[in-house]
Amino acid sequence: MQSPLPGILSNLQNAAQAAGRPTPSLLAVSKTHPADAIAALAAQGQRAFGENYVQEALAKIEALQGLALEWHLIGHLQSNKADAVARAFDWVQSVDRLKLVQALARHRPATLPPLNVLIQVNVDDEDSKHGCALEAVDALAAAISTEPTLRLRGLMAIPAPWPDAARRQQAFRRMYQAQQALADLHPGADTLSMGMSGDYAEAIAEGSTMVRIGTALFGARPRPA
Repeated sequence: MQSPLPGILSNLQNAAQAAGRPTPSLLAVSKTHPADAIAALAAQGQRAFGENYVQEALAKIEALQGLALEWHLIGHLQSNKADAVARAFDWVQSVDRLKLVQALARHRPATLPPLNVLIQVNVDDEDSKHGCALEAVDALAAAISTEPTLRLRGLMAIPAPWPDAARRQQAFRRMYQAQQALADLHPGADTLSMGMSGDYAEAIAEGSTMVRIGTALFGARPRPA
């Protein structure tokens, strides 16, 4: 069966060209999919993979350590798991509170490159989602920037799936404006992670630099036994 990867990469490029934006990077969301499915996609050139669940991800990272992949934690992180995450991952996209900044910084080995960090923003103030308020970004960014074992890279958000396209656009635009303001203060903050399978074209049009796609790459998630 033909891989969907080339088609998805082409779609991202086309969406970026239509919007007059740079083509974003692709994060393949591999949660609940087995290590061999990740290895198959890696063989086609995909290097960056996103995981939600720490224990599941650690097993895959161990199994695929010979492939030199880039691992992103995109799910909510409890502080008591920061030790393992700081040692195993390359990026954490779900930093939303000072306690987590401190824990990741403390546990990231000095022998490794600084851990790339995105601040997760709850842009639509949804009770069901994690993330900080936009007003809290500056203080978190300042704390991250003082830690030598961390590297502030930008913002991540999962806007609400509003039926109204204009309302979705407003959320993406607020995130882009916040990212630009952050980059003015912290020039290394070059990443805006937003957009998934159902809304990546809208996210790209508003300035996303990284989109997170899972099902379109891997197929439906396996059902629990």
